[in-house]
Amino acid sequence: MEKIYPLILSGGSGTRLWPLSRGFYPKQFMDLGGDTLFSRTVARALALPDCAPPIAICNEGHRFLAATAMQEQGLLTESGGASILLEPAGRNTAPAIALGTLCASLEREDPLILVLSSDHVIEPVEAFADAVRLAARGAEAGKIAVFGVKPGRPETGFGYIRAGREIYPGLFEVEKFVEKPDEEGARAMLADGNCLWNSGMFMFKASVFWEELESHAPKVFEICRSVWGGRVMDLDFIRFPEAEFAACPGISMDYAVMEHTKKACVARLDAAWSDMGSWESFYESGTRDAAGNVLRGDIVQVDAKNSYVHAEHRLVAVLGIDGIDVVETSDAVLVMPRGRSQDVRLVLEELRKRGRSEADNHLRVFRPWGSFENLVAGERFQVKLIMVKPGGILSKQMHHHRSEHWILVRGTAKVTLAGETRIVREDESVYIPLGAVHRVENPGRIPLELIEIQTGSYLGEDDIVRFDDVYGRDFLKAPE
Repeated sequence: MEKIYPLILSGGSGTRLWPLSRGFYPKQFMDLGGDTLFSRTVARALALPDCAPPIAICNEGHRFLAATAMQEQGLLTESGGASILLEPAGRNTAPAIALGTLCASLEREDPLILVLSSDHVIEPVEAFADAVRLAARGAEAGKIAVFGVKPGRPETGFGYIRAGREIYPGLFEVEKFVEKPDEEGARAMLADGNCLWNSGMFMFKASVFWEELESHAPKVFEICRSVWGGRVMDLDFIRFPEAEFAACPGISMDYAVMEHTKKACVARLDAAWSDMGSWESFYESGTRDAAGNVLRGDIVQVDAKNSYVHAEHRLVAVLGIDGIDVVETSDAVLVMPRGRSQDVRLVLEELRKRGRSEADNHLRVFRPWGSFENLVAGERFQVKLIMVKPGGILSKQMHHHRSEHWILVRGTAKVTLAGETRIVREDESVYIPLGAVHRVENPGRIPLELIEIQTGSYLGEDDIVRFDDVYGRDFLKAPE
């Protein structure tokens, strides 16, 4: 098998998993107990034989989350060789795959591309490796392989593939792609025996992909080739001309290529697979008790049946429920009948209509240097917990409308205030007067934690004037 070049698509926002997944902290980057779906995807790719460093494609808002995950696996060093491409706007999977394929082609003239989604669970990994070998057999023969999963239930949230003639054990021609069905259609495909879930993962030779993309989606082909020529490096990221990319059609790989090409084949993935795209998938992949409940967190249940209950921050008690999803986070609770996961978007639409920040933000907000969490807020005061990663440096900044008091509770801080720099340790404090230019960094080896008390007439996050920023964020703008 040739060297594999993995492209990891990470542009989604996981809206069906609200309130755990939010616009600025989507499901692929959620902490699952020490790792994330994104980091698992990277590790799964790297475990393949003769695998090149991965290429991740994500959006502006998630760039530092992706970079942190890759840094933790040693992939953004000079020897690591990984790349992160930033889409100026969401244009679905076909343009993202096109840009990723161009990036892989910098190293090899006609690379073997493996397209992965960043939010999948696949177990065991050995079965994934077996499916990759099958798909590579098709790709090296000039096919575009899609990975198909044997359905375990009548799922209406996935597209399906009807498998045709067997080319090789486990590798089939594609007879037909089927749109997401209704309940009756999903049951019929489950009973059919020849229908597989469309996983959204692909494998192909770059030259074959370009021929099919130019033939079936020429505008995507032309614009992606053009914006690639206008790319620029920004720290660890590759950026593209925003206006030109915005003119690219928003279209999936399935619609742009797979439903038209005569070169499609499907490699069967015999594994437990989920795109973790809904609360129903969390229920299906969880361990059920004797009453059919999946309980995660601090839960007390009395006479509950067939329900999914997820507690993040406090005790959740349920009584006499049957077939209900309950999801609790620090600032929101979702309660709905099981089976309505596809309709969570309606809740988000209502939140955005009302201008509620909970649609996109958690109380904990991530930054390239670490994170901050809103603890309490009043009319003229606000209290935050700020965590700065080892080596993290906040921008040099000032505020027009607020002063700040910092109390260190863990670690050591290097504080620059009004041109003077000093070391501040645990149990010590710093006062930042209104208008004073200041900066804090973590020179230590453990996370720095401090309590920040803000007081003033306006406490919004856009009251920040930057003078210098090591992460390349725009000066004189609110934080990204």
